[in-house]
Amino acid sequence: MTKIAIFGVGLIGGSLALCYKGKPGFTVVGHSPNPKSVEKLLKRNVVDIATTNMAEAVVDADYIFLCVPVGMLEDYVRQLVELPLKSGCIITDVGSTKASVTESSAKIVKENIYFIGGHPMAGSERHGVEAASSHLFENAFYVLTPAEGTPEVEVDRLTELLRITKAQIVRVGAREHDDIVGAISHLPHIIAVALVNQVRGYNETNPLYQNLAAGGFRDITRIASSEPMIWRDILVNNREVLLRLLKDWHLEIAQFVQLLEAGDGDGIAEHFRLAGEFRSQLPERRKGMITSLFDIYVDIPDHPGIIGQITTLLGNARINLSNIQIIESREDVPGVLRLSFRNQEDADRASALLGQQYAVHV
Repeated sequence: MTKIAIFGVGLIGGSLALCYKGKPGFTVVGHSPNPKSVEKLLKRNVVDIATTNMAEAVVDADYIFLCVPVGMLEDYVRQLVELPLKSGCIITDVGSTKASVTESSAKIVKENIYFIGGHPMAGSERHGVEAASSHLFENAFYVLTPAEGTPEVEVDRLTELLRITKAQIVRVGAREHDDIVGAISHLPHIIAVALVNQVRGYNETNPLYQNLAAGGFRDITRIASSEPMIWRDILVNNREVLLRLLKDWHLEIAQFVQLLEAGDGDGIAEHFRLAGEFRSQLPERRKGMITSLFDIYVDIPDHPGIIGQITTLLGNARINLSNIQIIESREDVPGVLRLSFRNQEDADRASALLGQQYAVHV
């Protein structure tokens, strides 16, 4: 039997557990310091064994996944290497910053114990083990950042194990990973938070800002609602990269200041053209760091019972609707009703079904 121990069985850890639990030849152990969490894992049938005892969780483990906050990773590795781990055990993590934990762990792991940094670039708007899914990693990039000197055979072992998740495995250096993810995920989160807080400040003297900040504004700033403590650890951990990125961002904003001061309409249009051209080349349906939206917008008449008719249509077709919102401010939003779904397949089916009777925009 291949034994997998998972520390932190939430969305990511729970989804990993479900990828292996029940498959022949695997035993999945979940660890939490909270007895109530252990009970929940067993009740939800996410793992085969659950325990609050760290030593019990890792005894004879072939693989250990650390799915805990970034700020806790190094401490967990230090505790683990003091335990009698199985020779050949691979310790890996799922954090979104890699350089610090990869470099520090490579120095403290003992002989025949290997640390290989990992980062599954997939997530969900929901949190906790309740949101875990065995399909979470399908078609998503799963980045591995082995430290220099890590035996290829061990990296291959972990790669083969992760192929079961149906993710696309990518290998990059830890610092290169942090540069890229800093730009495509960490920096956008900072910008979204700063933008929302800027509008929040204006709203203190004029509540109309909040009332009108719906539609497009709400969509482009949704990541500002991310978990504060998780992002505190991520940003502090990747601060050197982010300080450089923020300086570059200031230069980009300064260009817009200059264009506006000069009234340079052609220059503004060129910035939009270049951005649109690059954005059109981005993959549309690949899972990434920032959770994809599976929304459709529907133009509906203001008739009594119309929303009930739409939900009934979807229910009869067994299409799972995750959220419904009536849009009052329709700037940049092509429909009065926003319907949200948990996957692209449901959104496509709903679009085709409702499009037979209403104007639907994707």
